[in-house]
Amino acid sequence: MGIMNFFSNGYVQIAFSSVVVYLFIVIAVRVFGKKEFSQLSVVDLVFILLISNAVQNAMVGPNTTLAGGLVAAGALFVTNFVFKQVLYRFPRIGRLLQGEALMLIYEGRLNKRNVTRARLTMDEIMEALREHGVSRVEDVNLAVLEIDGNISVLSDDYKTRTRRQRKSRQSLSQNQG
Repeated sequence: MGIMNFFSNGYVQIAFSSVVVYLFIVIAVRVFGKKEFSQLSVVDLVFILLISNAVQNAMVGPNTTLAGGLVAAGALFVTNFVFKQVLYRFPRIGRLLQGEALMLIYEGRLNKRNVTRARLTMDEIMEALREHGVSRVEDVNLAVLEIDGNISVLSDDYKTRTRRQRKSRQSLSQNQG
């Protein structure tokens, strides 16, 4: 009797709606672009909060019970797990949905086409460079917008420090040998 009550209370509908909303949000984020989810701006944060509020009723409908909320959350966890497994097993789908890393700067030169594709402003790029201790584009060997939204930066200073460390290690090993 308990399992029949579970299905008759609309919980299957809640799980189905939650899965559909999840897939819609993943596709919408991909289509409308993602930048730096790891470093949300105020506008991004407000957007995410409003989206979550807007889709809540689509997932649970009039069911505001604890069980309804747990079913929705459970469906989202399961969907997320399955989704990640699919992305892992089928890299082409992963590239389609998550995109690929974009080279933004190479040897001090801005790749304007990729910057435009990523929908990044110069202010956002300069902010990322400053976070990595670089003040000028010309000082960057490589800057890449990673698929997780972070910007990785390798600068001339990094290259110089690496060379110095290698030389000092070589001289240490020569002195010991």
